[in-house]
This record gives sequence, structure tokens and C-alpha cells, in this order.
Amino acid sequence: MAVLIDPPLWPRHGRVWGHLVSDTSLEELHAFARAMGIPERGFDLDHYDVPADMHPRLIEAGAHLVDGRELVRRLRASGLRVTAARRRRR
Repeated sequence: MAVLIDPPLWPRHGRVWGHLVSDTSLEELHAFARAMGIPERGFDLDHYDVPADMHPRLIEAGAHLVDGRELVRRLRASGLRVTAARRRRR
């Protein structure tokens, strides 16, 4: 139903990052990311890491801004959440 984005709070590589997810399907997430020019290397099993400077454009294009807790809650409810244990196994 929606592509979600949380506020950029995570510093890394000299930038601050947030997360972009879908609460419906990975296909929806990948299609949105491609349309917005987000590189595939930004995908991390269930989300894309996106820099703060992209956030306004992503929200303008239809990503729904939610806080981090809501983003995780909806990702879990969708069944798309990748657990920490599964991340370690990859």
C-alpha cells in the first residue's frame, strides 16, 4: 500500500541516512527506488539506505514520512522484515 521513509538519523560515510521500505512488496520498493534513481547498492535485504539530501524529493514523490518505530512496525506486519539472525547468515 505504501512506500515509507523514516527521518535521517544514522551517520555513516560523512552523511546522515534514513531508511526506505515498502509495507506491501519488495517489487514496489525496487520500482520506487529505480524511478527515483536510488542505486541498487543501497538495498539491504528489506530496505534502502537513503541519504538525508534525498528525503525531500522522495517524500514529494510519494514516500510517506513515519518515525522509525512505525516504519519497523509496518515492515514487520508486512512480513518483509529481515531479522538480525537472518542478516548475520547472509
